Amino acid sequence: MDFPFVTEVPLRFRDLDTMGHVNNAVYVTLLEQARTDFVRDVLNLGLDEVDSVVASLSIDYLSPIQLSDTVTIGIAIGDLGRSSIPMRYEIHAGDRLAATAETTLVTFDSSTQSSAPIPPSWREAIEPYQVTE
Repeated sequence: MDFPFVTEVPLRFRDLDTMGHVNNAVYVTLLEQARTDFVRDVLNLGLDEVDSVVASLSIDYLSPIQLSDTVTIGIAIGDLGRSSIPMRYEIHAGDRLAATAETTLVTFDSSTQSSAPIPPSWREAIEPYQVTE
């Protein structure tokens, strides 16, 4: 996987659907866990220190994931906006590409309930993980 940030996300039995595959809705949770790992490892912040919302999400499902698979997720950051952080993902099940996804994270001011500029310290920390097309 050729992504600047890669994390392993464990699966749980409850993630399975009636066909024995990881349920499609669980992929969103896997992405959330990967983002959480990114925030912790790259921004060195706890979730209680991050005001952001997911403004958009898209997933392309390519191959089913089984409970026995080791799931790794790669993250690359696109061009930052004033308040938006575009994130691209690859979800791998072992050596198979299981899904690709994109989210746009928007930094948020809870007191005004509106978007806020990305903090300069975040921009600096995120820069090495940017991959522009």
